[in-house]
This record gives sequence, structure tokens and C-alpha cells, in this order.
Amino acid sequence: MDFELSTTARDYLTNLHDFMDGHVYPAEPVYRQWRAEAGPGDHGLPPIMEDLKAEARRRGLWNLFLPDVSGLSVTDYASLAEVTGRSPELAPQALNCSAPDTGNMEVLHMFGSPEQRKQWLDPLLEGRIRSGFAMTEPDVASSDATNISTSIVRDGDDYVINGRKWWISGAADPRCAFFIVMGKTDPDGPTHRQQSMVLVPRDTPGLEIKRSLPVFGYQDQEGHSELLFTDVRVPAANLIAGEGDGFMIAQARLGPGRIHHCMRALGMAERALELMVRRATGRVAFGKPLAQQGVVQQQIAESRLAIEQARLLVLKTAWLIDNHGTKKARTEISAIKVAAPRVAVEVIDRAIQVHGGAGVSDDVPLAAMYAKARAMRIFDGPDEVHLRSLARQELKRHS
Repeated sequence: MDFELSTTARDYLTNLHDFMDGHVYPAEPVYRQWRAEAGPGDHGLPPIMEDLKAEARRRGLWNLFLPDVSGLSVTDYASLAEVTGRSPELAPQALNCSAPDTGNMEVLHMFGSPEQRKQWLDPLLEGRIRSGFAMTEPDVASSDATNISTSIVRDGDDYVINGRKWWISGAADPRCAFFIVMGKTDPDGPTHRQQSMVLVPRDTPGLEIKRSLPVFGYQDQEGHSELLFTDVRVPAANLIAGEGDGFMIAQARLGPGRIHHCMRALGMAERALELMVRRATGRVAFGKPLAQQGVVQQQIAESRLAIEQARLLVLKTAWLIDNHGTKKARTEISAIKVAAPRVAVEVIDRAIQVHGGAGVSDDVPLAAMYAKARAMRIFDGPDEVHLRSLARQELKRHS
């Protein structure tokens, strides 16, 4: 296995580090102040973000996640995703590389009709709109996608949708123009052929955005919303691929997306470790810097070990996807979804501890980062589901 970055990726990485140092990190307090003054109920975009997007486009740091656009492999992009994870609220969106848009763009790129790509993919690639992916439901265990109960029923030239969704990221953002909705078109069919995906414009009658849910008290700018679909009618042409293809599309969507999520989590962990070291060297307790206290040294060392191990596993997974496809990397994809968020939570928690009271405040980004990293152990499948999958694969190998 070779994790060496391509020449193109190295150039992007140098450019990205310069962009982060010169523009993203200085924009963080401006962004936070604007949102604090607007209040948690306001999901509009702070103007500083448009400045960042313009600068990113000027530098060519745009849509880097999509190989056909950027020319990067999944392994190449992984290192860039890690850097953006150091500023999770600003950097991914500034580069037009934030979820759920990345996954939706991949779906439309792979499975969308020419008309669907023109209407929805093109403006997403240009950063003119945002989107949502409506799969998770409050009334069923959505970690098993076959449980999904939202109905998608063919009625002449239309599909009629009824159901409830929640934790739909991006839905509260006024720029969110449409949702990719997963539901059942054939509830009596084979287990993995019951589901389909359809495109639903935000302003479709019968679609109601009920509320935006906080994560550990934090309201993201894009929001995580509960949606209600009551006799929502869309043209049959809004079906993505064919009836019964929903589960297959979901699996194709999640592979590279988990690389992005996991590397961004490790970016958060790296920044947390950096903040921990700065705090430890600059803070004196009991007559000497914290960095000279054995227990703090151990926390720093354990954090470095954990990050390096997790990063190697994610890079291995990215290499497998590049060289053998998503199906051949299924076990590793499950493994990184457990390992990377777990490491991020552990490292951020240690950094909070070393910061003391400051660590749980908003004076440093650790508390907000912890909320994001801890939530990762649930979304896109909780740890327990992926551990179950890993155990099954291991038992099968030795049976």
C-alpha cells in the first residue's frame, strides 16, 4: 500500500494550509460573533462565509471531494479532508466540500438523470444552493435502513410521499433547495429492494420543517431538522435511478463519505492535541508547567499514538476504495467509523481536561468539537452496528 500523495494533492495541500492560516482561522471569531448576535434560531449564513468561499474558488480549492472534478483519488482527498476538519464549521463549507451536499452530489453524479444533474447537481457544484439527505426516522431504528417506513407510492405520473424524518442536516439553512428522500416503494419486496430515493424540492406542498434539533445544546448554522411529509407529490421523473435502488444508492453514497467524516474527525483531534500542548506548556501548576507533570505527558503521548493509528486505518481504507472499490473495503469502512470518532472524542476530552474550566467554555473550540465528535458515534450508523458487522466478518473468516 502506498499512501504517498500525488503531485496535484501536494500542491492542493500547500494551498489549503495557506488558506487555513491566512483566512479560515482568523474568520472563526468573526463567524462565532455573528452567530451569537443573530441567536440560535437564526440559520442564515454569516457574511464571512461568502468571503471564504470566494477566496477558496479563487485559489482553485473547490469541489475537491469529487474525483472527476478535482482529479484527486480518495486517498489524496483524505489528507485534505483532515485539514478542513481542524475548523469543521467553516472550512468544509468554504471549499464546497461539506456534508450532506458532498454525498448528494456523488449520488447525482453517479445515478442522476441528465435532467436531474442539470437542475440540482450543477447549482450544488457551483455552491449556489444547499441540500438535505432524508433517511433517518424517529419512529424506527434507522441504523437498519430496511426499517425505514416512509412510503413512496406511485400515482400516475407522480410519486406521493408520507412519513416523518429527523436529524436531517442542512434543512434549516434557507439555501437548502431540495432533499433526497429515502422511503419504501415496495414494502413487500425483497428486503434490500424495497427502498427508493426521490428528489423533493423544499417548497413542495405537504413538506413541513417542524424544528431544528440541537446537539448537546449547540445549534449548527445549517440545522438538523425534523421533517413531516403529508401527501407530498412529486413527478415520477424525480426518482433517482430505478425503483428498488435506494439501498444500493445509500451504500454507494456512504463509502467515500465515511472517509471524509473520519478524516475530518482526526483533523479535530489534531487541533485538540495542538491546543492541549500549548496549554500544557503555558500553564503553571504546583510550581512547574503542566507539560512537566507526568500525567499530562501521558495524556499527550496517548493522544499522539491514537491519532496515528486511526489515521493509518483510514488511509488503508481509502487506498482499498481507490484500488479495489467500495465493496472490497466494507469491513474497513465499518472499522474506521468506530475508530476515528472514538479517537477524536478521547483526544478532545483529554484536551478539555488539561484546559480545566476553559475547556468547557466557548473561549476555545473544544466543547463544540466534542459535541460534533461525540455525535459521530451515532450518525451514519452507531458504533454497535459497525462492531456487529466487524464481528460477523471476523467470525466468517475463521468458520
